[in-house]
Amino acid sequence: MSIISIKNLNKAYGRNRVLRGINLEIEPGQVIGYIGPNGAGKSTTVRILAGLDNHFEGEVLINGINVKEDPLAVKRMIGYVPEVTEIYNLLTPMEFLELIGALHGMEEDLIKERATRMLGSLGLAKNLDDRMESFSKGMRQKVLLVSGLMHQPKIIFLDEPLTGLDANSVIMVKDIISKLAADGATIFYSSHIMDVVEKISDRIILLNAGTIFADGDFATLKNKYGDTLENIFSQLTGGHLRRGDANSFFDPTIKAPNE
Repeated sequence: MSIISIKNLNKAYGRNRVLRGINLEIEPGQVIGYIGPNGAGKSTTVRILAGLDNHFEGEVLINGINVKEDPLAVKRMIGYVPEVTEIYNLLTPMEFLELIGALHGMEEDLIKERATRMLGSLGLAKNLDDRMESFSKGMRQKVLLVSGLMHQPKIIFLDEPLTGLDANSVIMVKDIISKLAADGATIFYSSHIMDVVEKISDRIILLNAGTIFADGDFATLKNKYGDTLENIFSQLTGGHLRRGDANSFFDPTIKAPNE
């Protein structure tokens, strides 16, 4: 049975249709790379899957649970790391993670052990009891990452999880994702960073204007469309038509290709 099932998913904000009949079946243990240009509907899809938006048409099942009918049950079983780092600034990382852990029914000792170990591995060992109002975006993102993973969920939704992280932290998170996948977690990973998606994904889904344009493993997409995921992305989303735009940006006498 599919662990994530999406049937005829449609979503609109007023007259703006964001998702247009999305159909997907995702098997347990798959790492899904979900890519697309800005405004394609990636974050909207992730929010729906995570039970944060039930104003949509169609059917979405997470491990057999209908997201629209029981979003709380879905939230209990998943891990979710959003792109926007909205956290309680006046709390410390430990206080914040104690709150999140309690919501997941974790024992206090286990919360403290995992929070200390996981934050320490991300370079925040000295900041466990500092107020997060002084944290950089990257530091906040690390706390969010731990909050989404410390209850060891088997279904994980990541929406641009590398935002604000430095190069070493990006490598660390890539390794974490690979380890989670090796342990059998199902990961739905939305990102603009093509090389990471290319390396970690079992299956890549390209969304454009709310519609699925491509779906397959990288080898299949490479044989059909191009040599790198970046070039495949460019070809399928019209980016190749805009490659002369940089010259027109600096020189008013040069017209952009799409003019």
